[in-house]
Amino acid sequence: MTKTKNTENKTLHRRRVLGAVGATGGLALAGCLGGGGSKAESLDEVIDGDLEESEYEPLEIGHWWTAGGEKDAFEALRSGFEEKHPDIDVKSQESPGGGGSALETDVRSQFVDNNPPSTFQIWPGQALTTYTQDDWLFDIGEHVWKSDMQDAYLSGPKEQAQIDGTYYAVPLNIHRLNNVFYNVSVLEDAGVDPNSLESPGDFVDSLATIGDAGYTGFAQSSNDTFMLVQLWAMTLLGEGGAETYDSVISGNVSDNEDTVRSSLERVVEFSEYFPDDASSVAWDEANGDVIAGDAAFHHNGDWAAGEYLSEDGFDYEEDWDYIPFPGTAGMYALNMDSFVFPKSNPSPNATLAFLRYVGTPDAQRRFNEKKGSIPPRTDVDTEEYTDFHKRQIEQFQSSDTQPPSMAHGLALSPGKQSDVERVMTSMAEQWDADKAYDGIVDALE
Repeated sequence: MTKTKNTENKTLHRRRVLGAVGATGGLALAGCLGGGGSKAESLDEVIDGDLEESEYEPLEIGHWWTAGGEKDAFEALRSGFEEKHPDIDVKSQESPGGGGSALETDVRSQFVDNNPPSTFQIWPGQALTTYTQDDWLFDIGEHVWKSDMQDAYLSGPKEQAQIDGTYYAVPLNIHRLNNVFYNVSVLEDAGVDPNSLESPGDFVDSLATIGDAGYTGFAQSSNDTFMLVQLWAMTLLGEGGAETYDSVISGNVSDNEDTVRSSLERVVEFSEYFPDDASSVAWDEANGDVIAGDAAFHHNGDWAAGEYLSEDGFDYEEDWDYIPFPGTAGMYALNMDSFVFPKSNPSPNATLAFLRYVGTPDAQRRFNEKKGSIPPRTDVDTEEYTDFHKRQIEQFQSSDTQPPSMAHGLALSPGKQSDVERVMTSMAEQWDADKAYDGIVDALE
């Protein structure tokens, strides 16, 4: 790309800012990145005033979407951005594996080396604190969160885009966690009406009935730790409601002892109806039992619906359907992906253009159609979505509250999330609710 004088001035300014940081050497660099020194502290210091008149340096996007529908979704997002900004060269930094942990390792190393990507995929909410506590991200409220975005996002996604009232992220998609999927024929044969299940206790009773009819009641995996954390979180939400759930994730476990204990006891009861190989299979293998007609229920995020939608002759509402996790009707438990604006940025103008695009209806339509998730904006054209996803969108837009996920970095800081994961992994070995309660107290208080 040929640089104009405007671009040269911008690059020179950025090099002066970064050079002042880097000249002190590697040991001082880590301290500078941690919140001080001479790096730019606001976007006004690093971006051009009029992006339409700017030229752009290459945009490097870190992400873990490298296979299947996720890869297709990223390419759809990238294609839409390139159509809008053909003058920006988009480069992809792929870090697959580990549910995002591989990308986090790569990105943190790059921050320490003062060489982060232009932007990167991250769960919003408390997962952002890994970076905000070291002052590695720009406040993007004034430059990205314009009034149309403020109006179009519901409160849940907007809250998760912020830390202490400051916007750091742009949510791109929403996955719902409080789904319970089921095989229609199995429930009919067992004589269970899924719409009658109003509480986790009702759910346990239905599993017993289904077991008596000769089926596996609850096709879950205890091998995938996030599945156990999800299950406990949604059981807590169903037992105590959103207010209690918020109190617990804020650290008030002892104040809600009865509800926390009962939710853990319910999980132990659920485990009695897991398949015999639950400890050795992944979630999608367990979910296959629902498709095969050997099991009744499967609890998961809406990505599990992709297994059903891709199965020939296994039709939505006729062969499979879903209900909100018993006790969580009117709630839409959130997991999301987002993008952020790193400090020490190699291409600030391009990054700002990309984040603004991520927040548009066009970007969210393109991406979510392929990803199987739904858009956090309420004004996106959803005509091409499946009937399943259209119902999810309706329920999201009419939901009373959108509680954040414990299992995916929104509700808990990375350290607390790891502690809860250890508690649930241990619980799956002994199914001891009392011991698990003590572990949750230690993890969250």
